[in-house]
Amino acid sequence: MQAMENATMAAWEQPLLEWAREGLNSPALERPLGQDPLAVERGYMVCAEVARHHSRTFTLASGLLPNSKCRAARALYAFCRTTDDIADRSDGDEQALLAELHAWRNRALYAPAAADDYLVLAWADAQAAYHIPRRLAEQLIDGVARDLGRVRFQTFEELTTYCYGVASTVGLMAMHIVGFSRAEALPYAVRLGVALQLTNILRDVGEDWREGRLYLPLDDLAQFGLTEADVAQGHVDDRWRRFMRFQIDRLRRLYASALPGIRLLHRNGRFAIGAAAELYCGILDDIEAHDMDVFGRRASLSTREKLMRLPGIWWQASVVGYPKAMRDR
Repeated sequence: MQAMENATMAAWEQPLLEWAREGLNSPALERPLGQDPLAVERGYMVCAEVARHHSRTFTLASGLLPNSKCRAARALYAFCRTTDDIADRSDGDEQALLAELHAWRNRALYAPAAADDYLVLAWADAQAAYHIPRRLAEQLIDGVARDLGRVRFQTFEELTTYCYGVASTVGLMAMHIVGFSRAEALPYAVRLGVALQLTNILRDVGEDWREGRLYLPLDDLAQFGLTEADVAQGHVDDRWRRFMRFQIDRLRRLYASALPGIRLLHRNGRFAIGAAAELYCGILDDIEAHDMDVFGRRASLSTREKLMRLPGIWWQASVVGYPKAMRDR
C-alpha cells in the first residue's frame, strides 16, 4: 500500500510524509490532573478571542464544527498564533527570539500550566482530549524558527519543506481534533497544509518584503526573468503576471489533489475543513481579479462572498465528495 502511495506522489512530498508519520506515531500529552475547570473554560474563551481577532475565515470555518471540536480547534489556533507572533516580532535579535521560542516550547508542551495561564490551560486540555501527538507541535515550533533571520528559498522543494513545518503540522494536529479514519489521510493533510501556506505567501508578497522576507522560490522568479529587485519595486508587468499565473495554476492543482482527502475525515468535520480550504483557495480568485497585484493590497474574500460560497462547499464536502485528482486515481 505504501509503495503504491509513494508512486503517485511528487518527489517533494515524500520527505514531508515521513515527517508526518513520525509525528503521527509520537506520544500525546496525558490529561493534566488537578486543573480548575473554570480556569480551563476561561482559557477556551481566551483562545476563541485570539481566533476572532486574527482570522475571520478560521473563526467562520471552525464554527461549523461541533462545539467541543470547535473549542479545541481554536485552542490549536491560539497555540499556533502565539508561536508565530514570537517569530514575527522585529524588536529582538535572532538569538533572543530563539530563546523565547524555546521557553514557549517548554511552557506550551512540557511544564505544568500555571493556574492563570489560560491559553496554555486550554491548549493542554485540547491536546489531551484529542490525543494530539506532541511531536507535531514540536515540528511546528521548529518550522516557525526558520522565519528568524533572512528568509530565502532557492527552489520550490525547499519552500515546501518550510510549508510543512508551519502549516502541514497544523493540519495534521487539526486532523486529530476533527477525527480521521486511517493513516491514508496523511498525504492529503500534508498537501492541504502546503497549499494553504502557499496561498498566504502569494497574498502577502508585498507585506513580507517590507519585513525583509521573500518566500517566493528564487528559481521560479528567474524562470520568468524576475529578480529580488523586481519584487522590491512592486511593479506588475507581463513577467510578473506570467509568474503569478504559473504559481496559481500549480497551487490550484495542489488544492485539487488535497481536497479528496476530506472523505477520510469524520463526517461532522468535513464541512468545516472544506470551508477552510475552499475559502482560502478563493483568495486566488481575488488576486486574479486585481491583475495579480499583491503589492499594494491584501487579497481577501468579503464576508458576503464567503457566505455565498458556503452552500456549494457544504454540498461538495458533506454530500457528494470531492473528485479524486488524476495523481490519486
